[in-house]
Amino acid sequence: MGAEVVIEGLTKSFGRQTIWRDVTLTLPPGEVSVMLGPSGTGKSVFLKSMIGLLKPDRGKCMINGVDIVTCSEHKLYETRKLFGVLFQDGALFGSMNLYDNVAFPLREHTKKSETEIRRIVLEKLEMTGLAGAEKKLPGEISGGMRKRAGLARALVLDPEIILVDEPDSGLDPVRTTYISQLFLDVNAQSDATFLIVTHNINLARTVPDNLGMLFRKELVMFGPREVLLTSEEPVVKQFLNGRMDGPIGMSEEKDQAQIAAEQAMFEAGHHAGGVEEVTGIPPQMQPAPGLPTRQGAIRRKDRVMQILHTLPPAAQEGIIESLSPEEQERYGVHPHRGGYQDPPTINTTPVAPHHRGELPSEEVARIPGAHRRTQGPGDS
Repeated sequence: MGAEVVIEGLTKSFGRQTIWRDVTLTLPPGEVSVMLGPSGTGKSVFLKSMIGLLKPDRGKCMINGVDIVTCSEHKLYETRKLFGVLFQDGALFGSMNLYDNVAFPLREHTKKSETEIRRIVLEKLEMTGLAGAEKKLPGEISGGMRKRAGLARALVLDPEIILVDEPDSGLDPVRTTYISQLFLDVNAQSDATFLIVTHNINLARTVPDNLGMLFRKELVMFGPREVLLTSEEPVVKQFLNGRMDGPIGMSEEKDQAQIAAEQAMFEAGHHAGGVEEVTGIPPQMQPAPGLPTRQGAIRRKDRVMQILHTLPPAAQEGIIESLSPEEQERYGVHPHRGGYQDPPTINTTPVAPHHRGELPSEEVARIPGAHRRTQGPGDS
């Protein structure tokens, strides 16, 4: 199983400009998580801080007992071997063909023979749909192929944690769906921990097990997809529907005058843009036929059902309706029977609060405002 990542009070600034502060969350091991946020909220900075490319001002980022914020350079170098990173443009070496690009980490970090390297490289190229393209240069292939080559390179060391920065950058919606399918297929086969940074709404709705959102320099929410997709929090609802109507403006945050002017415009019949209002929980993409069942998805659903009774009634009903009849039977729940005061009985191992990848129920729908909350020990 992939490694668990525990982040506590992480803060990053450049000079006097705070990018985000006091970010606390846990990436559940073996699950696919997505970090959302408007452009310019520091999502890519967050990824770079997780692997020590940027040094946070304070806080912790614990991976297998190692705090990458305070550890030695030698320990950081060793811990980075647990990561595979897919950058926005693939970050391939332009003078190397795809084979040598993918082989580079193996030649740099291992003492494997060229025969073993060849076996691994061809395996990863086939996994990412690039079999037969190993002799091509990055400049000779499409953007989607460069993304897949970058993913193949990220996979050659069999990482426990895979970080993905804006996978839809430069890709059309169809190719974005294909690479999203590839992430889930890799997760099904490896049970690696994924964190994907994006502002792609369709990807956010259908791919991850967990969703988080950065806004106003803070982590608004982080938790299982079912919690955020049924949330009535205005900023989350606005972002997931891509509408102008809400707290997010062109310069991230609107003032009261702009909010009032826009509200009058919408009441006069002006369309707020975005997609149609989405209700309920869209189905999650599944691994390709023939691949193993994703264990991370099972663990997430167990965790959601353990906190079901703490959620608003509408969220409870939406979650129950999203379950298959077999899952409803397993968890002992049925639609259209009102709220649940007690958690369903399920056969799972108890999970410590800070490892559940969820906010406490009293914090689930609260956005940071002028008076910032004090985080409790159970926040994640």
